[in-house]
Amino acid sequence: MNKKTIKSTSLFSFLTILTILSSCNNKSKKVDVSTKSNTHTEEAKKTVYASDVIPFFDHWKLILGDGSNAGFANNFENTDFFYTTNDGKNDWVVFKAPNAGDTHGTSNNTRTELAQAKKWYPKTADDQLTATLKVMNVSATGDARVAASHAVVVGQIHSADAHENEPLKIFYKKFPGHTKGSVFWHYEINTAGDDNSKRWDFSTAVWGNDFSVVGSTENTYPEEPKDGIALGEEFSYKVEVKNGIMNLSFTSEGHETKTFTKNLIQSEYTATTNIPKQTQALFAPIGQDGIERESAYTGEGCFFKFGAYNQTNGKSPEINKNWCSGAETHGGDIQKQYEDGNYAEVWFKTASIKVSGASVSNEGYFIKND
Repeated sequence: MNKKTIKSTSLFSFLTILTILSSCNNKSKKVDVSTKSNTHTEEAKKTVYASDVIPFFDHWKLILGDGSNAGFANNFENTDFFYTTNDGKNDWVVFKAPNAGDTHGTSNNTRTELAQAKKWYPKTADDQLTATLKVMNVSATGDARVAASHAVVVGQIHSADAHENEPLKIFYKKFPGHTKGSVFWHYEINTAGDDNSKRWDFSTAVWGNDFSVVGSTENTYPEEPKDGIALGEEFSYKVEVKNGIMNLSFTSEGHETKTFTKNLIQSEYTATTNIPKQTQALFAPIGQDGIERESAYTGEGCFFKFGAYNQTNGKSPEINKNWCSGAETHGGDIQKQYEDGNYAEVWFKTASIKVSGASVSNEGYFIKND
């Protein structure tokens, strides 16, 4: 009787030990699975930065749509203005700018934009900027009679010296209700003398219309361009400045490739008789009818810019019928502007820069965004 009890107790103890060991082994496996799962989750959530998509951010400084200077933007994002997204095929860098908010410098317009950190000189330049992009949104509101309404600048050359004018601005513009918008580029004269208030732009169409095609009333739009570019439609530009000559090339699948040439160091607008008819119609009536200095941008340091420089703002058209759109701004509330389409948004897939060693200034880094 006692022997049977001892054997039964021993067997019970042995089974208990096996159960405990088995339980411990199961717990260990569960921990391993959980740890592995957390590792995958962390990898999935890893941020893809703009500098991962377009890896040349040591050459640029970033201004955000709230007017703040983010500086060099390596491993940086701001979910309101500057971040990356994936469309199922490619990673893109997103630039967003509302119709109103704090602006940078003396500009009336918001921007989320990169500015080249060192300047070069057109006369000795061998410099190049390329980009592939698609515009995803332009302002839903704005006076149709104002040339800048519903537009965004996606690439620039800016002067860093003297009047700090712009020998190049590349625009996209689409009126509400239209499927297709226009791509065009501007040359701004480098005004002769000390008074820069009479400066003006000359606009050249790439696909669709140029800057001068506007609505007949505040809410009446011109005819939709037949050869235009839709929102979300990819296109590319190449800007090359060499020995004072600017060469532009624009490409997009299904559209004719367009090329243009402009001399940046010898002006063609040195007399009032040379002012184009387009300028006479758009700018002369508001007192912007100056002439350009003969040497144009010779001797002035210039730099490239790209991103989303929103051309639509809430300023009254009574101030300036070309640049003041009278658009909805919700008192500068950025989120409300985003909710009802009052902003510009541009996605860049690729970009590259070439800067000749001889033309790069040794004066250090700078950023000017007027």
